[in-house]
Amino acid sequence: MTTLPPTKSQTPNQPQRPGRFRRTVAALLLGSTVLTAPALAGWAASQAQQNGATPPAVTMTQDTPSTFADLAAKVSPAVVNISATQEAKAEPRAQRGPQIPGFPPGSPFEEFFRQFQDQMGQNGGPGGGPGGQDDQEQAPRGKMGALGSGFIIDPAGYVVTNNHVIDGASEITVTLQDGTAMPAKLIGRDAKTDLALLKVKSDKPLPSVDWADSDKTRVGDWVMAVGNPFGLGGTVTKGIVSARGRDIHSGPYDDYFQLDAAINRGNSGGPTFDLSGRVIGINTAIYSPNGGSVGIGFAIPANLAKEVVAQLKDSGKVERGWLGVKIQEVTPDIADSVGLPSAKGALVADVTADSPAQRAGLHQGDVVLSYAGKPVNTLRDLTRNVAETKAGDTVEMKILREGREKTVPVRIDRLSDQTQVASADTGSGNGSAGQEEVAPVKGLKLAPLDRAARKRLGIDDAVQGVVVTGLSSSVDVPIRPGDVIERVGDSEVKSPADVRHRVAEAEKAGQKALLMLINRQGNESFVALKLKA
Repeated sequence: MTTLPPTKSQTPNQPQRPGRFRRTVAALLLGSTVLTAPALAGWAASQAQQNGATPPAVTMTQDTPSTFADLAAKVSPAVVNISATQEAKAEPRAQRGPQIPGFPPGSPFEEFFRQFQDQMGQNGGPGGGPGGQDDQEQAPRGKMGALGSGFIIDPAGYVVTNNHVIDGASEITVTLQDGTAMPAKLIGRDAKTDLALLKVKSDKPLPSVDWADSDKTRVGDWVMAVGNPFGLGGTVTKGIVSARGRDIHSGPYDDYFQLDAAINRGNSGGPTFDLSGRVIGINTAIYSPNGGSVGIGFAIPANLAKEVVAQLKDSGKVERGWLGVKIQEVTPDIADSVGLPSAKGALVADVTADSPAQRAGLHQGDVVLSYAGKPVNTLRDLTRNVAETKAGDTVEMKILREGREKTVPVRIDRLSDQTQVASADTGSGNGSAGQEEVAPVKGLKLAPLDRAARKRLGIDDAVQGVVVTGLSSSVDVPIRPGDVIERVGDSEVKSPADVRHRVAEAEKAGQKALLMLINRQGNESFVALKLKA
């Protein structure tokens, strides 16, 4: 700690010296910066004791890595480049200039030669392109390639990558860090999770990496990505986990990590590591307005990937469980209408005939709260948990039915290629009855579903209910003209009077919203009609 020199005392008649005063303040401020942590802690403790207060707790934080060099050297030998060759379809041959061969997407030469082809009129540019005078002759382009990344998970030569990297490939080549290129065999792939497993033959054990427990990965953790961006070869970038559980609408099991480490074209299939050198995710997609990295990348979590990869290794395919329900999101309004304290769970919109759900006694309008002891907060929770269940296993589901919780045992079947685990309802349509409305209810113009309305709207005779012919101005409800209201609350309705009666009962009971089952172009789903603002 800096010791300040003493100053001479001044008499009342002695003028002050501003320069010395400023230097003293500066010395005090600078002197405070040389206090060490133990000294500050001791001073704070003594002050706290004097004041009778409890000393503040010391917060321990993880140090920022000074370098990623050791980690990169440790894991990079197990990261590989993958090139996939596909047979290209025939395309128009331009007559001006020589034909330019195609380059792998993401390679450094792709953009350069595309510009050159445009200038030569071979790529839809000046003097050529679709419909041009030089496009009459068709000629094959031979083979095209795709570049990506992967990583070795077994010294025997098993390599993990993205399915979209090798999809449709006739030849696959894996190149190691030392430049050794080896042909690869496709063991299996899974389009639903965008994963693929390859196998290469080697005379010696290959360097490999292990999976991490990605459930323990937290937002803010340091990560390092390794891959083959733009065909440049092994490239290392670092960042943090920006978010968990991202749904980018690429498939039914989306549960991505969001990363801010630079990920570009060619990184697909490459690993993201934690600081111990274990794989926490597989780089799969980026969000970008310009095709390059803007710090928003997405990686498949290791715990999801390793289960799929294990099945591919054992049998070359992935088997999933099947429940046989169509589900939809529980919105705040729907939660109010069914008596849930919060918008959680999965609402059963339809039950497939002769399915495990039907045999277990699940009904339309049930809300699934938990599956096999795991809470169901979103649709994806139920979809993923059902998919991970082995065919033939019996699990318990907790559901909410008519305001009461109930436990239902369900024996899960195997999902076939033509069926869906527990599909989300996305029915749409905006038909209009064009019929004069009868008895408006909460802004809904309703009419009986007679023969004329059925013919006009193309509604099957098996559908029973009340047709929505229009909406009052300024009303905001999740219902469209042409929808058929089949059920209000727990009761079927056959006339506008039935709907009005059920709404009046719900308002009298103090409900904030009322659940309705509607049929929209043959698709049934639930909507919540707000009763009070």
